[in-house]
Amino acid sequence: MSNKKEAKNGSVIAGFFKGVRTEFRKIIWPDRDALIKQLIAVVVVTVIAGTIIAVMDYGFQNLINLLTSIGA
Repeated sequence: MSNKKEAKNGSVIAGFFKGVRTEFRKIIWPDRDALIKQLIAVVVVTVIAGTIIAVMDYGFQNLINLLTSIGA
């Protein structure tokens, strides 16, 4: 009985990897130009978002420092 169960599990795992391989063949990978354009877009958006967060952090830090210095 153990051999049947092991054989079934082996075929299930083999079937899974066969499906994965089939799905990977369906993927349309971007060409070099599209990849570079997307990379640039991601880097630009990341830098802009990081700058906005840094400016907001600096502003909130100064606001908190101002509020805490008033009470002291």
